[in-house]
Amino acid sequence: MSSSIAAMEEEMEMEMEMEMEIPERYAEIVVVRHGETTWNASRILQGQLDSVLNEIGRQQAAAVANHLSKEPKFNAIYSSDLKRAADTAQIIANQCGLKEVILDEALRERHLGDLQGLTIVDAQKMKPSAYKAFLAHKRDQEIPGAGESLDQLHERCVSSFRKIASQHKGERVIVVSHGGFIRELYRKAAPNRKLEGKIQNTSVSVVLISASNNRWFIKKWGDTSHLQGIGMLDSGFGGDKTSG
Repeated sequence: MSSSIAAMEEEMEMEMEMEMEIPERYAEIVVVRHGETTWNASRILQGQLDSVLNEIGRQQAAAVANHLSKEPKFNAIYSSDLKRAADTAQIIANQCGLKEVILDEALRERHLGDLQGLTIVDAQKMKPSAYKAFLAHKRDQEIPGAGESLDQLHERCVSSFRKIASQHKGERVIVVSHGGFIRELYRKAAPNRKLEGKIQNTSVSVVLISASNNRWFIKKWGDTSHLQGIGMLDSGFGGDKTSG
C-alpha cells in the first residue's frame, strides 16, 4: 500500500472515530488569529514587534467575540502576549464571560530577525540576505538577526498546543495567536494536506488534540463568516507564507 493511500485511510479512520466517540480525552481548541493592525494594512513585517489593532481590527475582534459567545461555554482563553493578540483576546474574553486572558509568549509570531519593522519593499532593499532567507522557505533556515527557522517555530507551536491540550482534556478553550504560528498548527494537524489560502485576521479554526496519544484532528479551518459587512485585507498580509 502506498504511503499516500495509507495516510488517507488513517485520516478517514480518525474522522469516523471522532464522529462516533465522546472526545473526553481530547481538548477542543478554538484558534483565532488577531484582528487587523495598522502594520498589516501598511504591509510592514511585524514578527515579534508590537503593533496595535486598527479600527477595522477592533471591529473584527468584536465580531468574532460575538460569534464565539453564541457557542457552548469555554473553560479558558490563552493568547500571545503581543498587544495585537492580547487586545483581541481581551475583547473575546469580555464577550464570552471569561475572567482572565492567560498570556503566553510561546504563542508569539515567528521572530523575523532583521526584517521586523520593515515594509516588504524596504526589506528587499535594506536586508536582502535576511529577505532571501525568509523567502527560501527552507525549514531549517534561520533568518539573520536572531530570527527563527520554520522548524524552530513548528517545535514551539506544537509544544505550546500539547501543553494546553494536556491541561484541558474534555474541555473547550480559545487560543489567540498569529498567522505564521497558526500555519504551523495546520502543518502538524494535517501533515498530508497542503494549506490553501491565507490565515485571515480573526479567522476561526478548531482543532481537537489528544495529548496522551498525540492525535491531532482539524474540525474546522479558517472560518470568516462573522466578518460579513466588516471585511478583511485581500492580501491577507501577515497570514500567508511571504509575510509575517
